[in-house]
Amino acid sequence: MIIKDNESVEIQTPSGPMRTHLFRPVAGGKYPGILLYSEIFQVTGPIRRTAALLAGHGFVVAVPEIYHELEPAGSVIPYDQGGADRGNAHKTTKDLAHYDSDARAVLQFLQQNPNCTGKLGAMGICIGGHLAFRAAMNPEVRAAVCFYATDIHKRGLGKGMKDDSLDRVGEIKGELMMIWGRQDPHVPREGRAIVYNAIADAGLNFTWHEFNGQHAFLRDEGARYDPELALTCYRLAIDLFKRKLGEGDIAAAAGGPSESRH
Repeated sequence: MIIKDNESVEIQTPSGPMRTHLFRPVAGGKYPGILLYSEIFQVTGPIRRTAALLAGHGFVVAVPEIYHELEPAGSVIPYDQGGADRGNAHKTTKDLAHYDSDARAVLQFLQQNPNCTGKLGAMGICIGGHLAFRAAMNPEVRAAVCFYATDIHKRGLGKGMKDDSLDRVGEIKGELMMIWGRQDPHVPREGRAIVYNAIADAGLNFTWHEFNGQHAFLRDEGARYDPELALTCYRLAIDLFKRKLGEGDIAAAAGGPSESRH
């Protein structure tokens, strides 16, 4: 689908206005909505291209600036050491409650958007994977895809670095997809095991995918980009969103929570 990718809105949140970038098909009609969370660098070129790819498969994609309280509207943090230090500092400066109120504001915006069917999903990368995980605690989120979600295992999100994501995992009602790189130093094997056990113990409907990839393998800039692996994972994500946000996916009457590992 040809898409429209030059729109943005200022969504009002309890912690101030949040610029949110919109990507959607040009063709008329209503499409499911996806809340897409960026890395710590906000809405960079690679994130915009990810949003465009999703929109081109028939979704209205909303990408908020996650540090809207801490950066001027429109700020893009550079992919260098100074930018990483700045983004990581913001990550633990912002109140945890404000991440959650941001999610609710964008989900409400999508539900009310005239181009959206009201069927919603969430996806995120790095810190965005963690934020998508938390966004999935909202009951209207039918599916969430989390790419190498940082800090869940060590409860390190938000001011004070004592987030409750693992404690609240049972609030996730939609289908969850967790995607990891085995060579990612930010989420080692032991950390992944903590997250896996919490999800499995809660009886969630989820899939778990571990690949030979480094942190940021999805980002189409830099030495760690793995195009083949990125394509595989995009297909997994799009297939999930098509199934859960489309017209069907009626659960089998005798079925229960399930999981698979790849």
